[in-house]
Amino acid sequence: MPGPVHFEAPTALDFFAALVADDASLPVLEAAIAVAQDDLPDIDVQEVLAQVDALADRLRRRLPADAAPLQRLRLLNQYFFQELGFAGNVNDYYDAGNSLLPVVLQTRRGIPLTLALVYIEIATQAGLHARGIAFPGHFLVKLHLPRGEVVVDPFSGRSLAREELEERLLPFRRPVPGFELDEVPLGLYLQPAQPRDIIARLLRNLKEIHRSAQDLPRLAAVQRRLVLLLPQCWGERRDLALLLAQLGCTQEAAAEMATYLQHQPDADDAPLMRNELARWRQAD
Repeated sequence: MPGPVHFEAPTALDFFAALVADDASLPVLEAAIAVAQDDLPDIDVQEVLAQVDALADRLRRRLPADAAPLQRLRLLNQYFFQELGFAGNVNDYYDAGNSLLPVVLQTRRGIPLTLALVYIEIATQAGLHARGIAFPGHFLVKLHLPRGEVVVDPFSGRSLAREELEERLLPFRRPVPGFELDEVPLGLYLQPAQPRDIIARLLRNLKEIHRSAQDLPRLAAVQRRLVLLLPQCWGERRDLALLLAQLGCTQEAAAEMATYLQHQPDADDAPLMRNELARWRQAD
């Protein structure tokens, strides 16, 4: 008689990989919450989603059925920024907790991106059309209203006029094919961000925080997620290989570096990376 069948529970990384496998169905809020499982392994992602739903439901029940979009937006901003007290963490901007959605929900403090994700979900459930904007230097939210668009800074709670957006953009303007530098339309920088790009921006925020702190184990955890999220971004795989080598995982590092070199044989750093790969293999 055959023995019982044992199923191995998926790891947090397996769960994240499943969430980000397909662009068409990538649930950006759920994936962003799942990122926090490296630092908060006991969190229940569905429970955190339910917390956001509960916040949205509180607002939705207050909205008159015939409320116009502009009225909904005003009530949303009053609820989110004043009543709930969500705001940018100006006192400790580079704290990793600002990039972890469960922490942001608890502290009501975060960076523009994490605040925007919560804001967008509540706005959507309130009947508004809200999208994230990967604006240079500062993530923003754009809302489509019948009479035009409103751009909200989730860090400060302010609506931004065109003149202020142009001013914020000045340090980041780059040449765009077909346009002179001073003629690049503002609208090109206000395009909605795609879910995969949003999660990549969140992970790269954490990557920079952990790299600055020289926290290699946490940095490697973030880097593994970046490789899963951006499988064709070979530089992320190279970075993972170098990190694994620093952590003493030379066999795994060699496998990752070999994949990088297979796909980027003519990269500027390829000769140096081949030397590293040979050294790791000799060490084994």
